[in-house]
Amino acid sequence: MSLGQQLAPHLPFLRRYGRALTGSQSQGDRYVRAALEAIVAAPDQFPRDIDPRLGLYRTFQAIWSSANPDDSANGHALHDAEAIARARLARMTPLSRQALLLTAMEGFTPEDAGYLIGVAPSEVEELVAEALAEIEKQTRARVLIIEDEPIIAMDIETIVRDLGHEVTGVAVTRDEAVALAMEDRPGLVLADIQLADDSSGIDAVKDILAQFQLPVIFITAFPERLLTGERPEPTFLITKPFQRSTVKAAISQALFFDEATLPAA
Repeated sequence: MSLGQQLAPHLPFLRRYGRALTGSQSQGDRYVRAALEAIVAAPDQFPRDIDPRLGLYRTFQAIWSSANPDDSANGHALHDAEAIARARLARMTPLSRQALLLTAMEGFTPEDAGYLIGVAPSEVEELVAEALAEIEKQTRARVLIIEDEPIIAMDIETIVRDLGHEVTGVAVTRDEAVALAMEDRPGLVLADIQLADDSSGIDAVKDILAQFQLPVIFITAFPERLLTGERPEPTFLITKPFQRSTVKAAISQALFFDEATLPAA
């Protein structure tokens, strides 16, 4: 099997990580492309003594770590979300965010995450704890949940409330979601893709975003369909079945990049 064939199944999830790390589909996907270009340019330098997924993320981490945070990436203007997030970086190191996302969202062990970011496994656990503590202090929001499975909706609601956020409502259809958002404006949306009446959570979110802007996290059993890099796609994505830690990490990271949650000066 060629190297390309080995790496292909992991690319959608690397896009998920890149988007969550940067708070932007375009910026995250750009880092992924840069990593792939580096592999194509020097395939002999790709680590062959480890799992291909680990090697892929390692290459991405090298690109990310070497990037100048004041650079606008290939001449493109800095994404607004990144500018917003930069104000927070003084309070929480980028390394702690990476440790959180790699373990809670991408499912790497502390050992593998330590290899990716160049620290000991014990330090990974400390960084994760630091990230969660700092982010949870910075972000509080009012959350609309769009989910037609009652048990899943209850689980998400519990996680949201445990993080200290308020739930404005739980919708099971597109029309209900839009009506709830217009009635009681949320600061964050958690949306399933397929809803009870065969309507779409994506369409519901589009309707809501046409009225006002807010961060959105999509929840789906088929993440590969929304991580192609070929069209406008979600920045934040959770895979079903999900772990509670994954939802917490996604919520924290989405709010991290939201201007409305910036602490007062």
